[in-house]
Amino acid sequence: MNISEKYSLAEMAVDHALKCGAEQASANIYENRSNNIEIRDQKIDSLKESNRSGLSINLYVNKKYSSHSTNRLKKEDLLKFIEEAVNATRFLAEDEFRSLPDPELYYKGGGPDLGTFDPKLDAVDAKTKIDLAMDVLNEAYGKDERIISVSSYYSDSISSSVLVTSNGFRGDSAGTGVSLTASVSMKGETGRPNDYWNENSLFFDKLVKKDLGAKALERTKNKMNPKKLVSGKYPVIIENRVSANLLYPVYQALTGSSIYQKQSFLIGKINQKIASQLFSAIDDPLIPSGPGSRYFDDEGIAAVKRPIIENGILKSYYIDNYYGKKLGMKPNSGSSSNVICSTGNKNLKELIGSVKKGILITGFIGGNCNGSTGDFSYGIEGFYIENGGLIHPVNEMNITGNMNSFWFNLADLGNDFRESDSLRIPSLLFDNIDLSGI
Repeated sequence: MNISEKYSLAEMAVDHALKCGAEQASANIYENRSNNIEIRDQKIDSLKESNRSGLSINLYVNKKYSSHSTNRLKKEDLLKFIEEAVNATRFLAEDEFRSLPDPELYYKGGGPDLGTFDPKLDAVDAKTKIDLAMDVLNEAYGKDERIISVSSYYSDSISSSVLVTSNGFRGDSAGTGVSLTASVSMKGETGRPNDYWNENSLFFDKLVKKDLGAKALERTKNKMNPKKLVSGKYPVIIENRVSANLLYPVYQALTGSSIYQKQSFLIGKINQKIASQLFSAIDDPLIPSGPGSRYFDDEGIAAVKRPIIENGILKSYYIDNYYGKKLGMKPNSGSSSNVICSTGNKNLKELIGSVKKGILITGFIGGNCNGSTGDFSYGIEGFYIENGGLIHPVNEMNITGNMNSFWFNLADLGNDFRESDSLRIPSLLFDNIDLSGI
């Protein structure tokens, strides 16, 4: 289905919903093609190809709201589906806050070329993808007698959609993505350590395709025979690959739904300090070829660059249309795009070198954060640091604290964020962090 056909179908769906009695409606037509390959110990374990297309429609009927989806896109089937959906909506409870966004909030066109679509990806044949995954696996397979298993994973996706609303929005988007991963499991004296290495890109030609297996093997070997440390307060470095784990609870606390439901430890803290002055985060949806780049969100609200945290001061929440109305706040999008965090001058090795006695965290294992209070506890694995060097691996320890105070302990930032991630966050050094072990 080409783009003009998608627009025609979406417009027909919206028009028919209005004829059936809806005051407002929005329709999204989407297509997605994906491939997933898993190879385990030089044998193809899974080979999947998926092609999906469908329509989702949001209906606003007599102050009542519902959302429906279908993959039956023939005209007669779709018209009947919409009629039944409108009738079903009439039986729901009223919600005075449900409506489409104000048209003034919509994306009006223009902007830089985002470059989020790889036109060459669809022409890459299955053998090339399988060979790529096999090459990555073979970088580690058979390289150490302690290896239990080696796996590699390749995946890609091609997606496109159009969005049409009854109050004037028309917009379309398209994107591609490619991912490659290697994973290694080994037998140690005190357990079976495992680790992985992953690379991703919007473009097949730009995907890093070498050394993933070698890096996964090296990381796994380094985790052999870990020890626990005595509980106490330590300087802690969180590696860039996993530092987002401790930022995610902050993001959740910034969403309109969490604020309205009193599940946010950041309620009422706009223009207040919530972190060290070293930390800033900007939401920038217009980065060329950014993984999260977009002109508008899933409601059609125009995407704009804005500060979220500036020198430790909270500047903005993530507010969608619905919770914006309930909270009396102007909607600015309920989801993130590309989040760019502040960086420092040191790479990871230099951060480690600055620590006399502490912990490098390279992974989190379970745990949770209480959204209302900010209290958190996570299992960790990583390495003990002494005099600027890695001494031995550690695990079976927990990091605990409260998000309201934790981010004030940020003492330094690395310069090593991963450009292929939509959350560009570097390795982070925190002082005086509670770790429980022996």
